[in-house]
Amino acid sequence: MARTPGRSALLFIFVTVLLNMIGYGVIMPVMPQLIMEVTGEDVSHAAKWGGYLAVGYALMQFIMMPIIGGLSDRFGRRPVLLISLAAFSFDYFIMAIAPTIGLIVLTRMLAGTFAATFSTANAYIADISPPEKRAANFGMMGAAFGLGFIIGPAIGGFLGEEFGTRMPFYFVAGMGALNFLFGLLVLPETLKPENRRKFELRRANALGNFKQFAQYPIMLPIAGVLFLSQIAHWTYPSVWSYYAEEKFSWTPGMIGASLMFVGLMAAIVQGGVTRVVIPRIGERAAAIFAMSVTAIAYCLFALADKGWMVYAIIAFSALGGLAQPALQGIMSRTMPANAQGELQGAIAALMSISMIIGPFVMTQLFSAFSAPGEPYVLFNITLLPDGAPFYFPGTPFVFASVLEVIAIAMLFIAFGRIQRPREETASAAAE
Repeated sequence: MARTPGRSALLFIFVTVLLNMIGYGVIMPVMPQLIMEVTGEDVSHAAKWGGYLAVGYALMQFIMMPIIGGLSDRFGRRPVLLISLAAFSFDYFIMAIAPTIGLIVLTRMLAGTFAATFSTANAYIADISPPEKRAANFGMMGAAFGLGFIIGPAIGGFLGEEFGTRMPFYFVAGMGALNFLFGLLVLPETLKPENRRKFELRRANALGNFKQFAQYPIMLPIAGVLFLSQIAHWTYPSVWSYYAEEKFSWTPGMIGASLMFVGLMAAIVQGGVTRVVIPRIGERAAAIFAMSVTAIAYCLFALADKGWMVYAIIAFSALGGLAQPALQGIMSRTMPANAQGELQGAIAALMSISMIIGPFVMTQLFSAFSAPGEPYVLFNITLLPDGAPFYFPGTPFVFASVLEVIAIAMLFIAFGRIQRPREETASAAAE
């Protein structure tokens, strides 16, 4: 198309990213009840299936993100974005009418495939943004990402409680269809034919990003810190709905409200507290403080026995959001300027792997310890013949706390590695 992209095209990209995150968050409050509805099992067994769904979604997104990005470099941004959005909308419609758990697993894998458009959306932003506006436009995409996670669970909880567990899926499917029609009208192509390149499957390899850690071994401890912390973090989106229903008998609306509160508190910390606290106490102190808060909060969630306590703990745990920007600041000043992009790609790949491992581990722990005495079977292998030895649905949070404590220990190792080269450099300069 010959048209120059305008504000409508930027709005379409914003809505597409927003809708992807709403689609992820909108199903969280209703997923336990939907799984119990189609399987006829209780919440502990539903959590096990929830783990399979999370792994399927994350695995497909991890595999497909570089592939979809490569296809957009070959065929252009417009067709990839529109086809992915149409498939995304159709997939949620199929999920809304799915009568079996097998079909739900398949549709979640397809949802992960067609939600892997963030790289293409970012490429579109890079295509249409002059250098002086690029950071602001990328910031707007980040705002869409965060806003989607805030309003998605709230919408899902309200629709699920008022109109049934299937309505949130119909909602996302309908919004996706409307956005597809909007994109047909306003979205021009931005990648010129002379700038397109041949698609090569060997280049679309997400695992290839990990080679960057081998080139910069000084960053390995921090990579380990991020990896363990992120696995622990996936306790929230993967287990929260099942835990709230099992322990507090919360409805979808109540679960959605609590998740919205999580998003709001995170936004306050990321948008305001971070800018004040980190410059005042320093990145290292901020990282250690935030991770310590997170480790304590996990234990408090595990032990809470009243619903109102959860909101107080959420407000406290939000301070853990200081860790990520503090660690990113440490890494950015440690690495050379010409390695920043490669390093960020490697970290993104690491985070994607944690999204596959974390939800699976946490849901299986919840399933085992919320149904004690029953044999625990995973993939037709009996792991606990007599079941878990006791009832404690907060087990995933305790495990997450242990991972966070290990990550704190690794952070001190990382600080030692970073300090050593600086001291050697200073000594050499003095000589």
